[in-house]
Amino acid sequence: MTSPSPAVRPASTPGPDADDSADARPDRLARFRPWTRNVLLANVIGQILIIGTGGAVRLTDSGLGCSTWPMCEPGQFTPAFHAESTIHPYVEFGNRTMTGVLGVIGVMVLLLVWTDRRRSRAYRALGVVPLVGVAAQAVIGGVVVLLELHPGWVSLHFGVSAALVWFSAYLLHRHGEGDGPPARIGSRAVATTGALLGLLLVPVVTLGVLVTGSGPHSGDTEVGYRLALDPLSVTRAHSATVWLFVLTLGALLVLLHRARAAAGAPAGALPRARRAAWLLLAVTLAQGAIGYVQYFTGLPELLVGIHLVGAGSLTWATANAVLRLRNRA
Repeated sequence: MTSPSPAVRPASTPGPDADDSADARPDRLARFRPWTRNVLLANVIGQILIIGTGGAVRLTDSGLGCSTWPMCEPGQFTPAFHAESTIHPYVEFGNRTMTGVLGVIGVMVLLLVWTDRRRSRAYRALGVVPLVGVAAQAVIGGVVVLLELHPGWVSLHFGVSAALVWFSAYLLHRHGEGDGPPARIGSRAVATTGALLGLLLVPVVTLGVLVTGSGPHSGDTEVGYRLALDPLSVTRAHSATVWLFVLTLGALLVLLHRARAAAGAPAGALPRARRAAWLLLAVTLAQGAIGYVQYFTGLPELLVGIHLVGAGSLTWATANAVLRLRNRA
């Protein structure tokens, strides 16, 4: 994470919607601009990692490890240590600490993206979202604690995390593009199949959340589930959407290897799209293998935790593959 960010339009040739006075304003953060891509990459990684720490809270039944919010205990920000202490407060506090780290990264994203007057207003506005998303997640987490792990809010908590991973991947990709209108790098069939693949990720992730909420790792030791759903039926539905996702990805790979670059597409765009699709296939197969192994071995906590992080990785890999199918001049 030491390479400088890719070159973007110089301040003397502002893109569409750029401020007319951009040339007249000194860039006080100019020396930090080369680190923008690194910060955006850290944001993607952090958004995936917090899914893992949130999963640890759920898998260790630590959702109420801190009895209140935003404090951990009444009048105390950190867990109280005593001889009868369990791991639950520390697991929950660790997840909250990760939220703080993401908040710091969100501030850095805001400063580096929002103030970059070489870029269009549409791009700069994207820099607000990571920090807003972290703040929203903190509020949702507080509601989860105050409502004693209400299953609807717990599911929403993960759903927002998945959305933030996708958006963070989009922002990272968008940083390396120009500010012109998006154009396909291949045929319309390639673009349509990619869009369908992105849409299929929604039921894949949603049904995965329902599988966890209806099973033994729903986050509450007092009941075997938080959602009153048949675990077997939900698992089969989840598996069906995954297989449909794999078939669509297979079709995309065939189309990409038969495709010719569209007129005006930059050199190397099509090979990069093919590599991104193959990477997505590898992540999907690994995630599917973990899913089947955990199902047939009684859902061991470690594998379930890896599967949760894999869901975040799958979301990133899907966004990366879909976004590679277009380019901005």
